[in-house]
Amino acid sequence: MSEAFMIPKTQRAFVLPVVGGEIKLVNDHPVLSKSELLPGQCLVKLTHSGVCHSDLGIKKGAFPNKLKTDLVGGHEGVGTVVAIGDHTTNRKVSVGDRVGIKYLGSACSNCELCLKGLENYCLEFKSTGKEYDGTFCEYAVVYIDYVTPIPEVLESSAAAAIMCAGVTAYSALRQSDTHIGDWIVISGAGGGLGHLAIQYAVAMGLRVVAIDAGVAKRDLELGAEKWIDFLESTNLIADVIRATEGGAHAALVAAGGSSAYETAAAYLRRTGTLLAVGLPPGAMISVPVHLVVVRGLTIRGNFIGTRQQTIEAVNIAATSKVKCIYSIRGLSELNEVYEEMEKGQIAERVVLDIYK
Repeated sequence: MSEAFMIPKTQRAFVLPVVGGEIKLVNDHPVLSKSELLPGQCLVKLTHSGVCHSDLGIKKGAFPNKLKTDLVGGHEGVGTVVAIGDHTTNRKVSVGDRVGIKYLGSACSNCELCLKGLENYCLEFKSTGKEYDGTFCEYAVVYIDYVTPIPEVLESSAAAAIMCAGVTAYSALRQSDTHIGDWIVISGAGGGLGHLAIQYAVAMGLRVVAIDAGVAKRDLELGAEKWIDFLESTNLIADVIRATEGGAHAALVAAGGSSAYETAAAYLRRTGTLLAVGLPPGAMISVPVHLVVVRGLTIRGNFIGTRQQTIEAVNIAATSKVKCIYSIRGLSELNEVYEEMEKGQIAERVVLDIYK
């Protein structure tokens, strides 16, 4: 029998009154009661929420869609289902289950893309923390079909760190057209997404060359066979081709500069795949058409991941083959976290303890 939970009428939450303005912590943000939930919705009592660079971008108005008034940001939440809307017929989870909340908030489920299992590209895609209120709060309303079950062995804080960067890295690797023993180069390898991509790639049987800068990132020891410091290299393309014994089968770019894409195309072997994951503001991919045609290269973008890929990414993390490097801060520190992000002072993922 499902456990009964007491649901308060108000909660602590960070809200964004004006796009481009400052977020503020309020203590009287409304919590929907069970009777107010729509069929198919559930109420999740959150314990943790990751903080993503795209949350900062949404706050600053870097995305074109119009945001809802007094938006609650955040899209990497983990917590317990405490209520399910009346007349919900498709109950994949029950009250008391621990679930994850991701950027994919809903899709139409009926278009060509959704029916192909590509709901993350649906034209009616709506996102958590952008079109829907997100996870920088104590209670979040989510559509039950879009929550992700969290395995018992995986800590909530660790699961929160997987819900965006982890699934994005895993989804990109799934599209790399690589096989066990192939070489993949990951640039931006020491960052929040890149360090997860290394571990997922190793778990998938790929051989990894990591590219980044600095001793601290090199010493993370995440399973890459080879490390190249791009600041120390005098010929990065030649170094990668040498390290991969003739060029990489695939390159995943998680770095924050457009030059990483141009360089990656040059060190791919023939029929290699360039995976565009990092989103440098205003950047363009400039690759000679002759290079793409003659070498038979594939350039493929990747936007987050599907519901099934999220389940797979979380389950792999539950085996301890993938461990996110993160620090825990309190929800009350979100403004400080944003300030540190803007100054480039945060290297690892940040996960908020909702009750601090």
